Amino acid sequence: MAIYKFFVLAFRDLWRNRRRTILTLVAVSLGLALVIVMNGYVSGVVDGVLRNSIEFQTGHLQVRSNSYEEEKLSLLSRDLLDNPGPLASKINGMTRVEDASPVLWSSGVLSTILETTGIRVTGIDPNSSIHNPFRNGMVAGEFLTGDDRGGILIGARLAESLGIGVGQKVSLVVASSGERPKEGIFTIRGMFATGIPSYDDNTVLMSLTQAQAVSDTGERASAIVIMLEDQDEAGSVAAALKQPGISTLTWKDLNSVLLESVASGLGFYYLMYGIVILVVAVIIANTLLMAVFERIREMGIFAALGMKNRQVLLLFELEASILAFIGISIGIMLGSAVVLYLAAVGIPVGDIGASAGDLALGTTLYTKFVPGNILYLSAWTFLIILLVSLYPASFASRLEPVKALHAV
Repeated sequence: MAIYKFFVLAFRDLWRNRRRTILTLVAVSLGLALVIVMNGYVSGVVDGVLRNSIEFQTGHLQVRSNSYEEEKLSLLSRDLLDNPGPLASKINGMTRVEDASPVLWSSGVLSTILETTGIRVTGIDPNSSIHNPFRNGMVAGEFLTGDDRGGILIGARLAESLGIGVGQKVSLVVASSGERPKEGIFTIRGMFATGIPSYDDNTVLMSLTQAQAVSDTGERASAIVIMLEDQDEAGSVAAALKQPGISTLTWKDLNSVLLESVASGLGFYYLMYGIVILVVAVIIANTLLMAVFERIREMGIFAALGMKNRQVLLLFELEASILAFIGISIGIMLGSAVVLYLAAVGIPVGDIGASAGDLALGTTLYTKFVPGNILYLSAWTFLIILLVSLYPASFASRLEPVKALHAV
């Protein structure tokens, strides 16, 4: 029998019970759409956190002293880069490098008349494009200038919590390389809102020269942050920068905790995907099994007319394939539409990001449309449906013609 005749029989048999077929298609399409949205959400959150971390903190590469540990925010001369300017200029002259700029990190305490809070002070070169994310996030006042010796920038959330604004003076105690921290009075030049609570709640920016002066570190810096034209080139650029006394860390090294957490957490999400897909496959298998019981006499007639067992098996597998193909096609369109919509408007989560610790989690989360993942999930859904459908198909193929013809 020609294959197209099997398709005709399969379509006809599925259309006999339209309500059941439609409900099965709804289950398949909604199940796959749910999996696609879940995958888009996870991909979007991971991509967003990693992108935010690279843009606002780590860069694609960092050059540091071998002994420097960012967690300690050490200001000891042995842990800092001595006179990093010439090295930064050399790096800026390399191909594949977009920009390189020294930064100085230290801890501090910001005080007003009524409140005091711990903050992280970052000394930056205001003219460097590396800090454009902060520049683009300005919501009040002006960005720093290279010769600003008494101004600072703070996060809008931090300013709101302290009840302060642009132009006001605040007391800032900054850790120094000496035995005692140093205190100074600074003017708030402007406020930024990155949308990332972990930065907006506790970050103070000042010019690099001002940070070096107030922390007694001379012309030293914590690191040179480097942005590349292509982040995939980080490994080769890092290899080219290796020299005694310094370490070069790629964005993968600098975000290793995040990447390891994602790798371990993906197993849970894959399990969730598998459960949803398996439920969908079982629904189709149940639909086909009900069809088998309804058509036992028909199977007996087919067998009596010479239809072989493998042809009966093929017929029911074709029915499963048709249900899977149509349901998956609808599911792809529905799931992709939701992912694309949420990728544009986002999912507001408010202050949840503030409880995420050092993770650069924003107040709005966005999904990410990844065609490769959608095709991968769809292919697995189709395959699992075919495998689970083998049971009702093989059951129908094993029916004995005489018993089938006498079935009530």
